[in-house]
Amino acid sequence: MARQNIRNVAIIAHVDHGKTTLVDQLLRQSGQFRQGELSGECIMDSNPLERERGITILAKNCAIEYTDRSGDRYHINIVDTPGHADFGGEVERVLKMADGVLLLVDALDGVMPQTRYVLAKALASGLRPIVVINKMDRPEARPQGVLNEVFDLLVDLGADDHALDFPVVYASGRDGWASIDMENLPAPGTVDIHPLFDAIIKHVPVPNLDAEAPLQVLITQLDYNDYVGRIGIGRVFAGTLHAGANVAVIDRHGQRTNQKIGQLYQFEGLGRHEVEHIDVGDLCAVVGLDKVDIGDTIADFDNPVALPAVHVDEPTLNMTFRINDGPFVGKEGKYVTSRQLRERLMKELQSNVALRVEERGDEFIVSGRGLLHLGILLENMRREGYELCVGKPQVIYHMDHGRRLEPIEILMIDTPTPSVGSAMQLLGDRRAEMVKMDRRGSRTMLEFTIPARGLIGLRSRLLTATAGEAIMHHRFDSYGEFRGPIGGRNNGVMIATETGQVTAYALDQLADRGAMFVSPGEQVYEGQVVGEHCKDNDIVVNAVRMKKLTNMRAASKDATVVLKPARKLALEAALEYIELDELVELTPQSIRMRKIGLKEADRRRDARRYASVEV
Repeated sequence: MARQNIRNVAIIAHVDHGKTTLVDQLLRQSGQFRQGELSGECIMDSNPLERERGITILAKNCAIEYTDRSGDRYHINIVDTPGHADFGGEVERVLKMADGVLLLVDALDGVMPQTRYVLAKALASGLRPIVVINKMDRPEARPQGVLNEVFDLLVDLGADDHALDFPVVYASGRDGWASIDMENLPAPGTVDIHPLFDAIIKHVPVPNLDAEAPLQVLITQLDYNDYVGRIGIGRVFAGTLHAGANVAVIDRHGQRTNQKIGQLYQFEGLGRHEVEHIDVGDLCAVVGLDKVDIGDTIADFDNPVALPAVHVDEPTLNMTFRINDGPFVGKEGKYVTSRQLRERLMKELQSNVALRVEERGDEFIVSGRGLLHLGILLENMRREGYELCVGKPQVIYHMDHGRRLEPIEILMIDTPTPSVGSAMQLLGDRRAEMVKMDRRGSRTMLEFTIPARGLIGLRSRLLTATAGEAIMHHRFDSYGEFRGPIGGRNNGVMIATETGQVTAYALDQLADRGAMFVSPGEQVYEGQVVGEHCKDNDIVVNAVRMKKLTNMRAASKDATVVLKPARKLALEAALEYIELDELVELTPQSIRMRKIGLKEADRRRDARRYASVEV
């Protein structure tokens, strides 16, 4: 029997199309919170990295108790999903918790690569979209053109007639209003997002599930509390879940364990409150299970039947993780051993369903959806106190009847029209093939297919080629024929020959040899990459050289030394920069680049080994 007052809806969109901002307004205008109780912006982005980067990384859910104009009360579970392609694994699993989706599309940008990806996943899960044309307050908004793009996309994805007859809401998440009539939008300053609530209640299906059937709960998220341990978050697909009940927990491989439910929590606002039971169709948080993972089914003790496991697309990129064996090991981090690194990666596997880890001796081959996906993991690890070294990102190839296939991505670049030539030349060198060019005012939208290898290091070079004005988005498309080798870094590097403190005198002497990555006063060691050479070969330099004290006067004795600021690379930029014979060393306070072989003899040996590797 269906519960008529429950609605489960997921919000999906391309990155930066306004999902989290819209959820803020739904929470503020629900009538559930007191004035001033919700402060700040992007309330759902609670993770420090999410706030720093301005993106959603982890899918999160909240619940709104909403009373409509006729006085009927509804319990609306809202799932906010990431928009970046690297976190598609989060989208895939949480769609199991929803009965409908709000597809947000920017009123200017329209359909973007991730729009296609998340909508395809929603349709594959049998979810009908409510299309929300967001950011209608933008002066250049083109809602009719965007609406046509969404319809064409649905046709292209093979949507049925039912899905093609989608409701449309026009909204401004920033200003807090929504309307179902494009011709009669609210006046500036009007705050009313209730038409969106009404659309959710009217068009998101009621969970049509059987409350009398044997219990089935699918776990799609994990939380952790220091006091109660692991918390399983999921949805009741059949039966009723009771606190204190004995249940069977069936993992993704079909193995059963008998366990007992401790406490049950229902979502309320931004938090959770304890309840004695959870009805069919609702979302819940389960406390007290000794062992539970994402994809597990909590089933009836006497009649256990597992739900289909969550399918997640395979990774396309991998990197080698290894312990930090540099001279400065242990000076900044708490966790430096291979055992501690392994335990942390195994813990990540429990909640990060798109991640894969393979052990090879003392090294770990970690595979993920993209550079940002793995970069976020590394950033979290170094903030937790881990020290490790990471190798160059490499794509994962597939073999098909003797043919080598590589991951191909759809790349969209929004660039000023005068910079189109520079962008196309750069992409041509990376084996990209143009699909479409669309001019919009003073800017041009370019669409390419490009090997995933060609995306590594592309962003920084593209910004340089377009004077910092290009915007790029990409998503995985398919595996295709290997398109041939792609050139690596154009410049060599400067490698430190001695360990010690960097001096201004040494950097002044090296100023005409290239750009430096280190500043006076920093500690460096032999084998560390301290700068970029202005030519294409690597050179060894002494960055710690002191000025000799003599009793001879010199004409330049009192000359002021003016050094260029050091070029500091962020984590992802450093990962894109290194070559096969180099590593990025990560500690809680530092990001360094180094050669795998710290000694000159070791580097000569590595140079012969990596010279034949095709990239």
